[in-house]
Amino acid sequence: MTVSPFDHPYLSGLLGDEEVASLFSAAAELEAMLAFEVALAKAEAIEGLIPPAAARAIESAAHRFSPDVASLREATARDGVVVPDLVRQLRAAVGEPHAMHLHFGATSQDVIDSGLMLRLSRALPMLEDRLERLIGYLMGLSVRFEGRRLVGRTRMQAAIPITVADRLLSWRSPLERHVERLEIFTLEGLAVQFGGAAGTLDKLGGKAETVRAALADELGLADTPQWHSQRDRIMELAGLLAAVTGSLGKIGQDIALMADRGGEIVLSGGGGSSAMPHKQNPVAAEALVTLARFNAAQLGGLAQAAVHEQERSGTAWTLEWLILPQMVVACGAALRLAGMLLSSIEQLGTDSPISHNP
Repeated sequence: MTVSPFDHPYLSGLLGDEEVASLFSAAAELEAMLAFEVALAKAEAIEGLIPPAAARAIESAAHRFSPDVASLREATARDGVVVPDLVRQLRAAVGEPHAMHLHFGATSQDVIDSGLMLRLSRALPMLEDRLERLIGYLMGLSVRFEGRRLVGRTRMQAAIPITVADRLLSWRSPLERHVERLEIFTLEGLAVQFGGAAGTLDKLGGKAETVRAALADELGLADTPQWHSQRDRIMELAGLLAAVTGSLGKIGQDIALMADRGGEIVLSGGGGSSAMPHKQNPVAAEALVTLARFNAAQLGGLAQAAVHEQERSGTAWTLEWLILPQMVVACGAALRLAGMLLSSIEQLGTDSPISHNP
């Protein structure tokens, strides 16, 4: 076991998601931060704050830039953030006379937070697409096993007969709501971060808002005032991620219980046992429960990270770095596993048609 199972050499086969995790690699973060610097230079050139030639030089240098990662690591240990050394290196690549115009009016948090939003703008549509596929699977299962019988259970005890479609609806409806919430958040919640040293964009004078709007447009992010110490959007996203994994965990728990009782569900595949070769363990279903509980546990940590002191925080902000990426990857992994699990269902319920008038 290592520090994170999400990128572990073999545990990631169960709990990881390479496609989503790639957006939280060092390479992806550097790419996003460089994109911010290029977009900022273009926006400031449009407003006459830096020469157009400087914006072109910054863009050209960024495209061919290869950072000294060892230097970034050493500087981050000293500065608590990677941006000062990244800007220093990029300025050297830009060269005179344009280097001085790089990063004009911005601060480290602008670069990192906007870079995070850029990466999330790629991650969230992946999650949305996977949710929509799961909804399709569930609708197909409802048609395939229409009218079959299950025993409805309340408080873990047999209650009254229900149809397979009844249970599948309880699985599908929250997923449909999550798609709607993800769509809204992707349009409104992925906001550019641009406030400068203390959130006032003082170096830009009367052109601050127009530069910010141009920057947001260049990056494809929502244009909002700076939110350095206002982390409600991060908390909203975390709640949404936990809601998705929670709904998938409910599906996993139900399937594991149905498999345990026998006769209610038949799954293809399944996990093997080193001691009992005859077993087929519902591994994907179990992992969905685990990932749901993991993300639920992280919510408390991000609630702590919402307490940013005064205009900008180092401690709370750093706590977000520890938690949020793992929540996104956990959600991606849960969606991946749920797709595998639902597509493995060979039979649901009994052949006897259910009567609605017992």
